[in-house]
Amino acid sequence: MKGSIIIVSFFAIGIAVGLFHLLPTDINSGEWSYYALCMLMFCVGISIGNDIETLKSFRRVGAKFLLLPIATIVGTLAGCAVVALLLPSRQLTSCLAIGSGFGYYSLSSIFITEMRGVELGTIALLANIMREIITLLGAPILRKWFGPLAPISAGGATTMDTTLPIITQVSGKQFTVISIAHGFITDFTVPFLVTLFCSI
Repeated sequence: MKGSIIIVSFFAIGIAVGLFHLLPTDINSGEWSYYALCMLMFCVGISIGNDIETLKSFRRVGAKFLLLPIATIVGTLAGCAVVALLLPSRQLTSCLAIGSGFGYYSLSSIFITEMRGVELGTIALLANIMREIITLLGAPILRKWFGPLAPISAGGATTMDTTLPIITQVSGKQFTVISIAHGFITDFTVPFLVTLFCSI
């Protein structure tokens, strides 16, 4: 929750800086977003490379539980397709690109801003932050109504980091490895799916 508030705060500060022209106008060029994206991908690579236990945890996950991230991806995209029908002003591919962030707001919003513009990138940022917040706040209800795997699926790519503590608390420690594996797989698909839907 704290991390989401910090991200939204920086987003608000960025809007204020842009509105009041506190930085030179050439700072808004697309190159800055590209460099930020490269640095972000570099940091993600370092975090995965440093956490050998995350990679080893896949050996302890049963094959049937690897269907969970697939169900999360398919379910999310199906939900986005339904939303696209209710929002005729938005293209189906735009809705699918936003949903393909799976809660990974920092990476997906940069990709979408680069390929589809600032407006859609902002929507992606807010939508994926909301996914994380809903998981953090709604995990107990999801567990009660739909079972221990529901909070994991709802968390998307965040289940290997920010939402992992609440999932462990609500669903049980026996689901920790499953949650990490789920987050790792969905996290890995984000750049590929977002790029795919943005390019169509």
